[in-house]
Amino acid sequence: MTTAIATAGWRFRKPSVLPGFGLTLGFSIAYLSLIVLIPLAGVVWRSAELGWAQFWSIATDQRTLNALRMSFGGALVAAMVNVVFGTLVAWVLVRYRFPGKRIFDAMVDLPFALPTAVAGIALTSLYAPNGWIGSLLAPLGIKIAYTPLGVVMAMIFIGLPFVVRTVQPVMEEIDREVEEAAATLGARRLQTVRRVLLPGLAPAILTGFALAFARAVGEYGSVIFIAGNIPYVSEIAPLLIVIRLEEYNYAAATAVATVMLAISFLMLLVINLIQAWSRRRFGYGA
Repeated sequence: MTTAIATAGWRFRKPSVLPGFGLTLGFSIAYLSLIVLIPLAGVVWRSAELGWAQFWSIATDQRTLNALRMSFGGALVAAMVNVVFGTLVAWVLVRYRFPGKRIFDAMVDLPFALPTAVAGIALTSLYAPNGWIGSLLAPLGIKIAYTPLGVVMAMIFIGLPFVVRTVQPVMEEIDREVEEAAATLGARRLQTVRRVLLPGLAPAILTGFALAFARAVGEYGSVIFIAGNIPYVSEIAPLLIVIRLEEYNYAAATAVATVMLAISFLMLLVINLIQAWSRRRFGYGA
């Protein structure tokens, strides 16, 4: 009797769409824990040993605050710039044909392939006062290298591909006939972009923004060459962590790392919530 009931239950059980879910989920959780969760938990645990008073003293130190402002403020500005020009680059690659398009398309991925140190040296040689571009800007009183502006330039350089490669495939799925239909109904070009194209691209643009922002916050190699690393001026938080480690001040290093972790998590959470809202609002990606 028990066997018959079990057999009947097996027959009416809805089969899993993805077989082996339990095993793959276990491997995924274990891998995620070993690579991400446990190291991050170790940072938080180590900083918790400081005590609240010491942790707050380190976190609110003026040099720490300036470094955090430089990292997160620069990353935010760079991500917003990349959203505008990255979407424009994706539009050109998808909508137009021109000589050298494949080369232009491959150049977008160049920051992925270049080692960060090479990118930093290249940017410094270009934007230094005696560089190709810096020498042209110097007579105008514009200095990029060894200033906060240089930090933003490096962050823009390494974050651009994230926006382009996120927006490009979504833009390819938008049929040209949609734009033509809007034009026949009397919509102007700007209205077509704002009311027809942007709603469908909004989730992808937000994803590209989040990826570019996260990449810029943690960038180290390409920034330190062009930043000048002046304390209180152009020093980024990752560099401050390395400096504290070289001073064997592990408490201060873990405290700064914990603050960066908390701010990054909160900002990415807000971005994901906005992205989820835009998907529900416009009905894309559901």
